[in-house]
This record gives sequence, structure tokens and C-alpha cells, in this order.
Amino acid sequence: MYNPLSYVLSCLFVLIAHAAMLANVFINGNYESVTDPAILAGAVLLLDVAYFTALLFFKQTSYTIDFLLVLVLNMSVIFQSSFGQVKFDGDAIKHYITAITALIACRIGFFACRNYKSLQNKRKFIYIAIGVCIVLILTLTGSRSMWIQIGPISLQPSEFIKPLFILACATSVAEQQKKHKVLLFNVVYENIALFGLMAVICLLQWWCADLGSLPTFMAIYISGFLLRICYPKAKLSKKTYITAAVSLLVVAVIAFKFAPAYVQERLHADIWSDTNGSGYQQSQALIAIADGGWTGKGPGNGFLCNVAAHENDIVFATVCEEWGLLYALMMIFVILIMLAVPLINPPRSYYHATMSAGVCAAFTVQMALNIFGSCNMIPFTGVTIPFISAGGSSMMVSGFMIGMLAAAQSPILDNTGGQPRTAQRPPVKQPNKRPVRRKAV
Repeated sequence: MYNPLSYVLSCLFVLIAHAAMLANVFINGNYESVTDPAILAGAVLLLDVAYFTALLFFKQTSYTIDFLLVLVLNMSVIFQSSFGQVKFDGDAIKHYITAITALIACRIGFFACRNYKSLQNKRKFIYIAIGVCIVLILTLTGSRSMWIQIGPISLQPSEFIKPLFILACATSVAEQQKKHKVLLFNVVYENIALFGLMAVICLLQWWCADLGSLPTFMAIYISGFLLRICYPKAKLSKKTYITAAVSLLVVAVIAFKFAPAYVQERLHADIWSDTNGSGYQQSQALIAIADGGWTGKGPGNGFLCNVAAHENDIVFATVCEEWGLLYALMMIFVILIMLAVPLINPPRSYYHATMSAGVCAAFTVQMALNIFGSCNMIPFTGVTIPFISAGGSSMMVSGFMIGMLAAAQSPILDNTGGQPRTAQRPPVKQPNKRPVRRKAV
């Protein structure tokens, strides 16, 4: 920790932000007893203080991402505890526990992704882990589903593929200089493997009827592809660029042409012509956003809590109704600032830059799909907003991916476990000076 004063001021900023939200709950909230918001306030502030204290035991170059993470997580805890009525029990406690799980997953992601050499040497295990997730989906989720039900716990293995796919793209960067002649093209075997993996993921999403998550995987793949072709000394021919562009265009046309019936219905649906049927969720979401206005109806005073998936798929509209558009935009800006930190403090290796780009692409696309879907600007996909929507698997994976961003800010680049070694200049050899012979006078 280089600046203790900055650390303390950051802690105070997060505490003041949460205290202001809790004050809004006390003043404008809908609750039966003052004990309910008091318990919520105690839980939120306790988690803040506990995480600030725990961070002191981790030596990092920057703590900005960690402060933003706990800020947005406890914002979501306050939101989820207020939908319909302010009460910290049941689903609210479950979301609180998943928020703590996300903080722990962030630490795991931080330590797992700091050393690029270690991951580079173990990249085959990344592909194996992706294969295991795919097998679990095909064998344990039931008939064309993405969920594994273990008692009261539901897991979504496809969520765990996201960080693994990002790591697969990042660890393939160093292989870009190893080209092989295949027919008329100079190709890299790792690029072919990643393309095949992307094709398998597309088929898996289609088989499970979960095409809403497909744009997220496509964003990860495209960001990794762009970073790979920009890798130093990894020059690609014009034929490769043209082939890649044409392939993407053909895939997009085929996907649009042969999309399943339910996707075609969403693409051409008029939600206002069937407000009690297929357009119910989106129409109610739009009405809720309009009713909330800039400042909202007040925590716990909304109607959207009676609509299915109000806490995850259309959570943006639920927040807008009860807290107002200002709060909803604020939570989105906090996440975007967290993703922009790698631009402010550039990663210290090309591997970490590629990894950060994949995380940012995944989060940005997920937020866009949820927000634009809630606002009826695109077909409804059911994709969640990271950290804001309820969901155990999504929360855990999102925390791990933020840990990957934090690892890019405080990486291990050598075997000493610290910062890059300062290059030592070799000693300069002095030229041999021949003795000057003096002529006899």
C-alpha cells in the first residue's frame, strides 16, 4: 500500500455512499418495522469494514478495483433487499451470501491470474476444464437445459466457461509467432483450436436453447482475436483478414436466417399488441421505468416485484422504478469505471492486456443486453447484469473475472513474486589503449 491516506479516503467514500443509500431506505422506504432497515444497514456496513480490513493483508499495486467492487456489491445488496418491501431475510440474505462469495472469488481470481508464465504452461488444463463444463452440461443438466439442480442449489456450468474462455484466448497470444503452412495460408494452430472451441460453444448454446448468452462469448472471442492479430511480429496477410471478415458475415447471416422459432418471434414481436402474453415482461418493465422517473417511487414501493424475473432478467427496470433512473445509471457507471481502470493503469504485459480486454468485453455486452432488452431496444434475452442481478453462479464468476482485472494491475512478471526486474546493463568494456611511443628528440 503506497498511500495510506488515499486508502483511508477511499474507505470513507464507499462508507458514505452506502450510508446515503441506507438513509434513503430509512426515509422513503416501505417497511413494517424500523428493525428491518436497521438490520440491513448493519449487514452492509459490517461487510464494508470487514473487507477493508481484509485488504490490508494483500499487497497490491492498486486497490481501486477492490473498492469499486465492494461499492457495487453492497449497492446490489441494498437494491435486492428493498424490492417490494424492505426486509433483510430469505432471498435478500441469499444475495448477501453470494456477494460475499463474489468477494472471495475475486481474491481467488487475483492470485490465479497474476503469473502469466504459470498459466501459459498450464493452458492445456484450461481446455480440459472447458471440456469438463461442456460434458457436465450435456449429461447432468437434463433435457436441453443449462442448469444443474443439487437440492436447493442451482448451478449454471456455462457461466464458468466464460473466464476459462478468456484465459484460453489470453494464453494463446504468445503462440502467434509460431506459424505453419497449411494449403495457401500461414496459420497458427492455437487460432484454429480457439475457432473450433467457439464453434462448439455456439452449438452448445443452440442445443440448450440459450442463445441469449451467445453474444457474450462472441465478444470474448472477437476481442481476443483482435489482440492476437495485433501481437508484435504476428503479421497476418490480407487474405487472412478477408477470410475472417467474410466468415463472420456468413455466420451472422446463417444465424439470423436459421434462428429458432422463439428467437424469430422475439425479433418481430410487438409487445404492446400482447401485453398479457409474450410482451408482458417488457411492457411492464417500460411502464415501471416511466413510473419511477428520475428519483423513483421509493425503496419497496414498486409494482414490478410482482413480475417474474424482476430480480435478475429485468433488474434494471426494477431499480429504475423504486430508486429512479439516477440510481440505475449510477450503478452502471460504477461498473463501467471498474472496467475502465485497466485503461487508466495499463496492464504490464500483453497477456494481461488480452485478459482484461476479454473481461471488459464480456461485462459490457452483458450489461447492454440486459438494459437494452428491458427498454425494448433489442429482443429480450434474459442475460443478467453483473453483480446487480440475483444469481449464485453469475455472481461467483463475475467476482472471479474482476479478480482477473485486479491481477492485471498487480501482476507477477518474474520468479521473485514482485515487480519486473530492472534491466541491468552489462559492463562497458573500455577500449584497449595502446601506449603512445614518444619519438626521441
